[in-house]
Amino acid sequence: MDAMSGAAETEGTAGWPGLTGLRVLDLSRLLPGGFATLLLADLGADVIKIESPDRGDYGRLVDPDTFAALNRNKRSVVLDLREPEGRDTLLRLVERSDAVVESHRPGVLEKMGLGYARLRAANRQVVLCSISGFGQTGPYATRPGHDLNFLALSGFFAVPHREAGPVDRVGVRVADTAGAMYAALSTAVAVFAARVTGEGQHLDVSLHEAAAAWAAPLALSRHGRAGPGGNPLVTGDNDVFVLACGRRLTLATFEDKFWIAFRRRFAAEFPALADDAYDRRADRTRAKEKVRAALADVFGRHDLTWWSAALSDLDVPWAPVYESADEFLADGHVAARGLVGTVPGPPGGGPQTQVRFPVLFGAGLESLRGAAPAHGEHTAEVLAEIDAADRRREEPQ
Repeated sequence: MDAMSGAAETEGTAGWPGLTGLRVLDLSRLLPGGFATLLLADLGADVIKIESPDRGDYGRLVDPDTFAALNRNKRSVVLDLREPEGRDTLLRLVERSDAVVESHRPGVLEKMGLGYARLRAANRQVVLCSISGFGQTGPYATRPGHDLNFLALSGFFAVPHREAGPVDRVGVRVADTAGAMYAALSTAVAVFAARVTGEGQHLDVSLHEAAAAWAAPLALSRHGRAGPGGNPLVTGDNDVFVLACGRRLTLATFEDKFWIAFRRRFAAEFPALADDAYDRRADRTRAKEKVRAALADVFGRHDLTWWSAALSDLDVPWAPVYESADEFLADGHVAARGLVGTVPGPPGGGPQTQVRFPVLFGAGLESLRGAAPAHGEHTAEVLAEIDAADRRREEPQ
């Protein structure tokens, strides 16, 4: 692979290589592909976002702030893949890249003349990572879907959080982000393998299967089994409770030592906690409904200020429920860990608040390096780089 950009030839973001030297062409749109390539870009890969000439990734229009968070540290190139010239240019980029990430429905790239066989003809070592709802094969392969559909079919809703009542959906796009993480990890592994073996491969990432893999350890653990107390994963003392002020608080005294410490601390004020009958996990599990009802009554007696003061020096797993981003941003632990920082905003706008790559590397990593690119911002730059690489290749040695 020819070196193409100065950015790809320099050292990593903190004096160690990370994924520097790995070049990824991102043909995806919206969340799953964007998050997968964000992880690679944060770790130092040169991610070139290929966008259509009309409006590009329509994530730009749906929610600009989310788009900005998913596309920092990337470069944007406009290519019309409906036209031969655009496809030819893409193949020239493939020659000089390690991986291509795409999120079309199965068969779309093939119809465009850009399927894996064609990409492999341009670069034998290239890795094609295809992210789709249900995978490239099977009865659901061409079926449309979004995160909620994948979760519905994955077993996600088969993992109960209470003894009665349905499992509710969450706002976070779990299947999309789970699939993105598998895509990023698998792409990095496959590129490493290609550099060793000289052979790339086609990765088939299913968002449905990613969600199933996350749900399976809990969803399948009780398959065909029943016993006293029902599902041991559902407990009355591991839940969300409403306080007198209407705010919510979480308690998770799964281990006996935490339950006993909590019970003894408040037994004098709350007689329901004076009973030691549930000091063992198995007993609390069997009586989960009684335990939860007692705790709901206890927590409903005081507001968040009271409970925060009462629990602050007690070594038990509890936490208030943050109902807004402002509360999360004001958290002292978040500040102490440097979890949140800023990147430059769009022209005319101020800096944008974002969460850094959520791992602290001993060698350092600055993941909040650059803002999301404007539509086609780097087209001329990248095309000039491949032209220069072609000229160098043609020069007599």
